[in-house]
Amino acid sequence: MMSEISANLTVNLSTSTDEPRTGLSRTGHTIVAVFLGFILLFGFLNNLIVLILFCKFKTLRNPVNMLLLNISASDMLVCISGTTFSFVSNIYGKWIGGEHGCRWYGFVNSCFGIVSLISLAILSYERYSTLTSKRGSDYQKALLGVGGSWLYSLVWTVPPLIGWSSYGLERAGTSCSVRWTSETPESVSYIICLFIFCLVIPVTVMIYCYARLFYDVKQVGKIRKTSARKREFHVLFMVITTIICYLICWMPYGVIALLATFGRPGLVSPVASVIPSILAKSSTVCNPIIYILMNKQFYKCFLMLFHCQPASAADGETTCQSKVTVIQLNRKVEDGTARQALPQMDEKMDRLLSPESSPEPVSDSPPQMSKENSFL
Repeated sequence: MMSEISANLTVNLSTSTDEPRTGLSRTGHTIVAVFLGFILLFGFLNNLIVLILFCKFKTLRNPVNMLLLNISASDMLVCISGTTFSFVSNIYGKWIGGEHGCRWYGFVNSCFGIVSLISLAILSYERYSTLTSKRGSDYQKALLGVGGSWLYSLVWTVPPLIGWSSYGLERAGTSCSVRWTSETPESVSYIICLFIFCLVIPVTVMIYCYARLFYDVKQVGKIRKTSARKREFHVLFMVITTIICYLICWMPYGVIALLATFGRPGLVSPVASVIPSILAKSSTVCNPIIYILMNKQFYKCFLMLFHCQPASAADGETTCQSKVTVIQLNRKVEDGTARQALPQMDEKMDRLLSPESSPEPVSDSPPQMSKENSFL
């Protein structure tokens, strides 16, 4: 009888979200709090700068950049609604939000994180399709991509609230997510679907689109090697950086989740579970740097915002009216007419890969947008 009471008491204590977990030492919680404080500060500031740039410079408001804006908005929401609570909880050494706060935390952070991941995959497709298609991006497609990312995220984050799996404390006891250790058929099936549709598929789309993008840019280099060499290097650097940072931030979290689900009980220690969680949250710091500051158009606006570059230095904006695409150029390689189209292709590639658009502050006049949008 006493053993049953003791067992029940142990279960109640282990499932309560109000009790502190002993998975990490006081020093461990302090170290995690330091990392989360860094991520919170720079993640918030980096994405805030991006939002300010969008508000101040009208030349940044083109369809493809709407996806960048969506990524920054979702990353900032992660900082505000997720990293903040986890940071404070690690300072106290336990989760401070209670059971309902834990479910809310798990839901909103999963939702915002998946929005960012899907937006990155859509962005890779838009970058490739804009370069290879005769028709450029438009606001209808961009808004469809933004709305689709939120709808897709809700499809996969609402089910744990209504019975298909559930949200609960992670092993460290200071943050919440999907209950990876639950062995019920519903939870296992949900975790498998989540891993496939919210990690494997986005990664596959990114790798395919960026690989095709680099291949087509390299085909242009076969025609004029000297002028295309810098473009090839720029695209290759962007592709490698994008994929590596994506995998570093999110793949460990997915692997640990699968180990916690299908491995033996206790296989994933609290320390092993908290490191991938920190890496996933660090994406809020990396994304603005990779997708914004590596873009010359955004970088010029950034310098002008902090008065590091005079506005006159960005004068001379040109409007590219060329409709020659990489696919069309590759077809012309075979019939020997590619060199005639090369000047037009060079112009478009300059706009796509090395934009030199002149950023202008917002004025009362409506923004004048060119048909071809820069995105790298």
